[in-house]
Amino acid sequence: MRIIIQKAKKAAVKVDEKTISSIDKGFVVFVGITHDDSQKDADYCARKVANMRLFEDQDDKTNLSLADVGGSVLSISQFTLYANTRKGNRPSFVNAADPEVANNLYEYFNEQLRSYDLVVETGVFGAHMEIDFINDGPMTILIDSRNKDI
Repeated sequence: MRIIIQKAKKAAVKVDEKTISSIDKGFVVFVGITHDDSQKDADYCARKVANMRLFEDQDDKTNLSLADVGGSVLSISQFTLYANTRKGNRPSFVNAADPEVANNLYEYFNEQLRSYDLVVETGVFGAHMEIDFINDGPMTILIDSRNKDI
């Protein structure tokens, strides 16, 4: 499972030109799922996102988590995180999980985030979405569950 976290001042997602979810301060989290990802991968990634300290404390050190600052998550499924660009100029997405499997694991991941008492808003799985947000920093972090130590 691959997760991209982008710290945001605010964010919103639209489907068919209608805003369906929005957050104020928090994380925009893009979620990519591959064939052999499991609930253990989702648990690991949810724990990392929930506890990631990307917000500044009184000394301007990134020591504060979402819970510390009352932040929220806008979670967006993004199969393109498993694009293979080795050959040619047209990416292959064969490494992305089957949509039904991916959607189930994406929903599980979001529920795990909520288990940390976080407000989690979402896009629409498989839909064409417009994501509008102000990246704060900029601050962009990659989490790959293949790097986990569990």
